[in-house]
Amino acid sequence: MALARFKDAVIDGADPARLGRFWADLLGRKLHLHDDGDADVRGPTPRHTIWVNRVPEPKTAKQRVHFDIYARTLADLEALGSRVVEPQREGRLWTVMADVEGGEYCAFLRDEMPAERMHGLVVDSADPVAQADWWGGVYDADVTHNEAGWFTVDKVVGMPILTMDFVPVPEPKTVKNRIHWDVSAASVEPLVDAGATVLRPKGDGGIGWTVMADPEGNEFCVFTD
Repeated sequence: MALARFKDAVIDGADPARLGRFWADLLGRKLHLHDDGDADVRGPTPRHTIWVNRVPEPKTAKQRVHFDIYARTLADLEALGSRVVEPQREGRLWTVMADVEGGEYCAFLRDEMPAERMHGLVVDSADPVAQADWWGGVYDADVTHNEAGWFTVDKVVGMPILTMDFVPVPEPKTVKNRIHWDVSAASVEPLVDAGATVLRPKGDGGIGWTVMADPEGNEFCVFTD
């Protein structure tokens, strides 16, 4: 039985209006600006929503969580303000790009664009198999062990992003992730029992959710039913 359900994704940024406009245009979605300076990017369902929250701290390290997206050309992405970080090379099907605030994402080029331009949510991991198995257990979803060395949580019920991939990296997590995801759950206790950590309880400072971390310290927010 699933311990939680995917709710939506969240990006931290210095300028939510500018960053939100970039992601709305890239994904073919609508930007909504909030009176408090935050923004959200809206798709066809609430679970397509990407919240863009203003934070005071700048980006100081490679993003440990990033999105994989589809695009027709790199020129289309550069016209939105993106830039190439690592070009596609032999044996690799993607180009590493940076958004308007320097946040990395991976672009997969397609002549025929799918209706949904967001392909994957990717998490750098010290132990990707353990991470994939943990999140597969949270969502009660299948896990695929790929021969190339990454591990995928497949077909998460209600998640509009096709895959959740965990990839091995040598460097440890050092700062708060600038991309995280929210989940809905009946209670946080089963997540704690499974190995999650409470970073900030619901009600602290008036927040209406619980901030938690998975076994490798990746932040996620839990909205209890």
